[in-house]
Amino acid sequence: MYTVKEAAQITGLTEHAVRFYTDRGLVPSLRRNEHNIRLFDEESINWLHGIKCLKQSGMPIDVIKMYIDLCLEGDSTIPQRYTLMMEHKEAALAKLEEAKQHVAHLEEKTALYQAILENRSPDTTNPANWDRIQHMHRDVFYRASQRV
Repeated sequence: MYTVKEAAQITGLTEHAVRFYTDRGLVPSLRRNEHNIRLFDEESINWLHGIKCLKQSGMPIDVIKMYIDLCLEGDSTIPQRYTLMMEHKEAALAKLEEAKQHVAHLEEKTALYQAILENRSPDTTNPANWDRIQHMHRDVFYRASQRV
């Protein structure tokens, strides 16, 4: 049997993470001694490795809990676990696309800043300057007189 500290060392998790996961009921084989101290056997270590793997994929704790509950029900839940993984994969791909859009936007912004630094463009990024450059972008600047 292993302590929290030993389980953390074996799995590469922090002691805090090990406690957090056990408090969330993610380690079903966890045992406690007469002093309520957590004790981990080989199966508990395996659960912690599995949790670490799922967490590294970006899976939320509540979904990890659903996955663990399905695992505990046995092989009959393999189709549900597959579906859960596919849904998680689709969510990760959507986040990846969103991140790509963020990078593209930042590429535009850094190119604009480069032009400003090289004196090829006025500073259109600072709202304090917008009253002087409204003529450049009439379609995007707010005017109090346009308020309905």
